[in-house]
Amino acid sequence: MTVSTVGAPASATSATPAAPGADSTPEEARLAFRDGLVRPTCGIAKGYAQANLMILPKDLAFDFLLFAQRNPKPCPLLEVMEAGETEPATCPGADIRTDVPLYRVWEHGELVAEVPDITDYWRSDLVTFVIGCSFTFEFPLMEAGVPVRHITAGRNVPMYDTSIACRPAGAFHSNMVVSMRGIPSTQVSDAVRISGYYPSVHGAPVCVGDPAAIGVTDLMHPDYGDAPILEDGDVPVFWACGVTPQAAAMASKPPFAITHAPGHMLITSKRDLDYMV
Repeated sequence: MTVSTVGAPASATSATPAAPGADSTPEEARLAFRDGLVRPTCGIAKGYAQANLMILPKDLAFDFLLFAQRNPKPCPLLEVMEAGETEPATCPGADIRTDVPLYRVWEHGELVAEVPDITDYWRSDLVTFVIGCSFTFEFPLMEAGVPVRHITAGRNVPMYDTSIACRPAGAFHSNMVVSMRGIPSTQVSDAVRISGYYPSVHGAPVCVGDPAAIGVTDLMHPDYGDAPILEDGDVPVFWACGVTPQAAAMASKPPFAITHAPGHMLITSKRDLDYMV
């Protein structure tokens, strides 16, 4: 498996951009990633929506479209691109092959590469699905006074495989993946209410409290991302997660697929308020 180096240098022909932060624009963040910066995107480009990716050959695109429509909590579609298209409507001027900090390449359910640029893997028959991400409502949570501890600590969000079965469709089946945030017990209702305003980016939680209720057996050792930060009085709150398509790639074993690496999202040019109801 090819693994890129975190913070890989930019090409010799371009200056290394400043690391993007909360006040960066989506364009600044995407340029930094295009130039080789690799880091999770939580806490970047306050006020803008982030998205997961699933990229598949055209002959599997309808099956995945049906899978996403049958499972809108983990796979809320923001955009479906034409075969071979590389500029998303959600981020004009972007290149889907270079502007995500880290991608994963799958063959028959096996992870074969993890790279910051998929130009060498690109094909004219590839269809890109842009899927809502819960990073979108993290700044609204923080603005309401709800702590988002992994952002404060500069870490990736923890994510877990669960026992929640998704509805199968065509070639695709899997269980749901969830993200988890430790929320003070007195603010859980606020977190549920605020995230519920954003159904296009996973919406309200799928579980509050007991991890075992959804098949999570070891909270401190997530399947993806970094270990959680839990303080006294925190309640684990679980949201449906756009890593679910990666679980589908592993379970369903399509001949070829590309996804984002967990926590390394496409930062769109759409405002988070565009997805608020």
